Amino acid sequence: MEDKKVIGKLQSAKKRVTNFEEVELGYTDEEAVKEANRCLQCVNPRCMTGCPVNIEIPQFIKALREGNLKEAYEIISKSSSLPAVCGRVCPQEKQCEAMCIKGMKGEAIAIGSLERYVADQAIINGFNSVKPEKKNGKKVAIVGSGPAGLTCAGDLAKAGYDVTIYEVLHKAGGVLTYGIPRFRLPKEIVEKEVESLEKLGVKVLTDVPIGNALTIKDLQKEYDAVFIGTGAGLPKFMGIEGEDANGVFSANEILTRINLMRAFAKGAKTPIKVPKKAYVIGGGNVAMDAVRSLKRLGADAHIMYRRSMEELPARKMEVEHAVDEGIVFDLLKNPVKILTDEDNNITGMEIVDMVLGEPGEDGRRSVVEKEGSNHVVKCDMVVMALGTSPNHEALKYSDIELSDRGLIVVEGTKTSLKNVYAGGDAVTGAATVILAMEAGKNAAKEIMEKLS
Repeated sequence: MEDKKVIGKLQSAKKRVTNFEEVELGYTDEEAVKEANRCLQCVNPRCMTGCPVNIEIPQFIKALREGNLKEAYEIISKSSSLPAVCGRVCPQEKQCEAMCIKGMKGEAIAIGSLERYVADQAIINGFNSVKPEKKNGKKVAIVGSGPAGLTCAGDLAKAGYDVTIYEVLHKAGGVLTYGIPRFRLPKEIVEKEVESLEKLGVKVLTDVPIGNALTIKDLQKEYDAVFIGTGAGLPKFMGIEGEDANGVFSANEILTRINLMRAFAKGAKTPIKVPKKAYVIGGGNVAMDAVRSLKRLGADAHIMYRRSMEELPARKMEVEHAVDEGIVFDLLKNPVKILTDEDNNITGMEIVDMVLGEPGEDGRRSVVEKEGSNHVVKCDMVVMALGTSPNHEALKYSDIELSDRGLIVVEGTKTSLKNVYAGGDAVTGAATVILAMEAGKNAAKEIMEKLS
């Protein structure tokens, strides 16, 4: 068997920085079968232990290589409500692929690429996921249509529950729609995944601000159970002087305007004034998404991160793509002040050099400022990509218990309120799509155990 995985084609870096079309083009039929044939079909598949939603990985790969695409999709769909999403944005290299036996003496099976291929073929050929069981007369409300809410809804609908999703924005998908750029996750894919849930009987109500139009208490009266999956959409800032300047944004705002409001398109109703030189502060996936989006708008786009390239928390693949696209990485540097003109327009930043120290208990190296290293860089936009925290507007008037960090307190996924469950970033703080899906799956299981 081949030791090296099959790599699908990409848009060239030169071309893709001029558009918002998907960077990775996916496998051809021949490439998918070739990669599937590398799978060892282990008797005790370690890859499954690395999958947060427990997809039967060897089984779907076996069906794929035998030409049974519909069966492969049905196997994945038993465990995952969002396979076309997961195949694109799930960090497989740290999960299922990290556990792959094949990776011990070569390269791991490209499980994510195979999942994406199967899911995309299902969309192209109109395959349906597993059929739902007979309706059981129980009603569940889902607050938030991000990955946690969609997963919880899908699992409940398959089991015969009457499920209604309430979404505050005008489109469903949560962070999948407003946060992740279309060059990584086309919005048409998110829409198709939502449509597949609607085919299971899930009702999706948009433009409904829970906490205002309706409260959690209202939902408790109408439904047998409520799941809260409102995510973590409240951006964090540094608290340095000048952060209120014109030209300072959160990554959330930049990405929402580009992804949800299509600010990149000609004639957009909410356009973004393209900066000459923009700095995105941070080193995670959101920072990569923001800086690569600004590059596509035409900006001289820089990442500023206070640690080195080795400590960047973003996915390795996204960092490599950013480097190929000409993103400038200003590492071991940190802003201490935003500089402005008399009209409060940003003119630059005062920054300091940073020095790496010894690793802490979490394994990450500490950083300290290099004394006397202050200097100025010019720019006309600064984007803060420093993480997010939950926005609990939906929880108003509910008296739900919160932790000192402002996170919903749960036991398992059960909150302090009767028949109210929660999961995802609203409980853990900002994390990955797949971990939010795992939380939604766990909540669905708990709800079913309670209501059965």
